[in-house]
Amino acid sequence: MAKDPIPVDRLIPRRLPVGRLGVAVVAELVDLIVTGQLQEGDLLPPEGPLSDLFGVSRTVLRESVKRLEEKGLVTVSPGRGTQVRARGYWNMLDPVVLSALIDNDESLGVLDELTVVRASLESAMAGAVAGAHSAAELRRLENALTTMRESESETDSFRQADVIFHYAVMEISGNRLAENIAKQVYKRAVDSSRYQGIDPPDAVALTLEEHAAIFDAIARKDVAAAEKAMHDHICGSWERRRLVDAGPPRGRVRGQKKK
Repeated sequence: MAKDPIPVDRLIPRRLPVGRLGVAVVAELVDLIVTGQLQEGDLLPPEGPLSDLFGVSRTVLRESVKRLEEKGLVTVSPGRGTQVRARGYWNMLDPVVLSALIDNDESLGVLDELTVVRASLESAMAGAVAGAHSAAELRRLENALTTMRESESETDSFRQADVIFHYAVMEISGNRLAENIAKQVYKRAVDSSRYQGIDPPDAVALTLEEHAAIFDAIARKDVAAAEKAMHDHICGSWERRRLVDAGPPRGRVRGQKKK
């Protein structure tokens, strides 16, 4: 039995900015779906009431719904309406979708999952770099590590140097797909205060020690050690700064890979 459309008065959007209305409508609808206010199988309200609710033309609304469909959040059926799709169909690497997931991630479950994905990808890339790198590429990593050491007393500079080290590993690996995915999830995560968390007093020293272990494994061409060092660093650093009042981690975030 087909569902009826969601009553428009159930949707209470935030005040939309005057400029870039289409972008604002997309972001609002993505939030409604991600937070479960619009659930799998729900039909969006009819076009007329929905465009009135957002204060945009029907043309803007149609384009916004088209963007949602491209992101995998809804499916549009002629004569039936626009229906919310199951989470498994969502393009979670889409910047708007990923940002909404992270911004509404009270339990930190999405960030736990992101950490698992990032650790898996970056450990594979570190292993690839250990297996094959030039002298110039090794110097690039060494220079990035040196910059981290020289900026350890400046939080912002240290974090920037940390990112440069990771990006260097990604780029040297030559795995363009893994690099692209890892950079996308990382860029969206670092914009979240929840992902920054709260660092313990010895965080900088531990981070330097872990990056040195990654570099040393790469320098001696130990693929397994490079993979393990990178995996342990990413999972360990998240565990250290993860907000404890958000509940227990989801998935295999803690510690090392299974033996």
